[in-house]
Amino acid sequence: MKFYDYNAAPSPRRARILMAEKGVAVETEQVDLGTRAQFEEPYRTINPRCTVPALALDDGTVLCDNASIARYFEEIYPDPPMLGRTPVEKALVAEWTARVEGEGLMGVAEALRNRSEFFKDSSVTGPNRYAQVPELVERGRARASACLQDLDARLGEAAYLAGDAFSAADIAAYVFVDFTAWIKLPMPEGLENLARWREAVGARPSIQA
Repeated sequence: MKFYDYNAAPSPRRARILMAEKGVAVETEQVDLGTRAQFEEPYRTINPRCTVPALALDDGTVLCDNASIARYFEEIYPDPPMLGRTPVEKALVAEWTARVEGEGLMGVAEALRNRSEFFKDSSVTGPNRYAQVPELVERGRARASACLQDLDARLGEAAYLAGDAFSAADIAAYVFVDFTAWIKLPMPEGLENLARWREAVGARPSIQA
């Protein structure tokens, strides 16, 4: 297997943390997004979506999404489980991962990609060109801020997003919280549950992956 990564980017960081939690070591190759190497050959042939992460399997299959990479490793390395242990827990992992991605990570991406000159004509990841929409900047910031509030509320009910066990949903959420620094989004006051969770998760060795 080979894992295609870019150390500075949030998306492949999620996969790195999950692999570290499972104790999986995979050959890694950096794809320099700063020089737009994802759009060049040979990477474009490996992953026509021109995104990272990507995981090339021994049989030639290439997985190009955090969801598929997590599912693959969960199937071949089931312990420790990262996608839930019980039917309810599995459902909650899926729900909170979707919420963090759709509301939090997407909110930050909207704010970042529709403002930064670097992403001009590239406001959406992938090979297709999309012009920036400046009006989405403030909406993205608002969505990300609201997601922080929602995470705090949920973490007032449980130690982790899916219950009492750390999961892929927490990985996505931790990366999202760190990602808010890219748009200089201030942490709302009073989010004590989120702060407690962030300290606990940040102490895990896998977070340094």
